[in-house]
Amino acid sequence: MDKVNIAEKLSLFQDHWNPRIVGELNGQHVKLVKFKGEFVWHKHDNEDELFYVLKGSFRMEFRDKTIELSENEFLVVPRGVEHRPVAESEVSIMLFEPCTTINTGDQNTNLTREKLDTI
Repeated sequence: MDKVNIAEKLSLFQDHWNPRIVGELNGQHVKLVKFKGEFVWHKHDNEDELFYVLKGSFRMEFRDKTIELSENEFLVVPRGVEHRPVAESEVSIMLFEPCTTINTGDQNTNLTREKLDTI
């Protein structure tokens, strides 16, 4: 049982679209990730995802709408809903999602991370 300093953990990496695990509870991972640019359209058939904006802003695109998110806002994307995060500038995100969640969901691309580092 240790406290986690989010700013310290974010300083440990600079790359984008590569989540790191910083905690685990009740079968859920708490992850930190930095976004910049466009991600791949995807969905998760069995998992909901929570995106909490720590620093910066981004938009979550859905096939029928777009939601803008800024610091201290979060969004839950329900399972089965196709989505794509897009960040014009770097944004730092905390994710809450089941341990089984693969970042690109039903898509397998060069951005897919099946094995995540714990920091």
